[in-house]
Amino acid sequence: MRRSRPRVAHRHCPNGPWSIGPVGDARACRSGNMSVNSNRCKSDGRMKLIALSKFLWKDHGGVAGIEFALVAGALCVLLLNGIEVARYAYTMMQVQNAAQIGAQAAWKACDPTKELPATTKCAGLSTAITAAIKSTTLGDSVALQANSPSEAYYCLNSANALIPDGGLSFANKPTNCNTVPGAQAGQPGDYIKVDVIYPYQPLFLDFTVGRMFGGPITKTTFMRLL
Repeated sequence: MRRSRPRVAHRHCPNGPWSIGPVGDARACRSGNMSVNSNRCKSDGRMKLIALSKFLWKDHGGVAGIEFALVAGALCVLLLNGIEVARYAYTMMQVQNAAQIGAQAAWKACDPTKELPATTKCAGLSTAITAAIKSTTLGDSVALQANSPSEAYYCLNSANALIPDGGLSFANKPTNCNTVPGAQAGQPGDYIKVDVIYPYQPLFLDFTVGRMFGGPITKTTFMRLL
């Protein structure tokens, strides 16, 4: 008895020419389909990447945010520097004010007709000056420097500046300033010198010009007692 041959059908594989195989048998095209699917996945991935790149290139939604962050950062740095400079200038004025108040306190506390030299005859001199220099907004942080207050005789030069540097001791007081080189003629004056110091500390040391202001602030004031 003659056996019938199985029916075959021409099938079109996606990756190649026609192939022949039993109906329902996909093995003939299986390897081709796998290659096609792999290539198709790679192609789709590249297309998606290109599309995403184009989208991001055209998207300007975050530009404003970046610009704001840069501008805000620069403004913050400028603001901190402005605060530091203003604070330092204010502190310098207060230290100078403390020195002036201290010298005025010496003039007020000591009787020029009885208690001169004040540094040796005025009993309340040190207490008056110390209380005065601490009366500013800086409070107890302001202090007298070593060997302050000091007292000496001075003369005036043609620019009305005190000479000589360091003054003239009481033992070497001249009867007239015309004997002092560069000085105007006249009686020498008894001056008290008050030196104060304040330990200034910047607020924003690492972010501003405050690092240039580090260190103590010192100021000096002269006051004529007689």
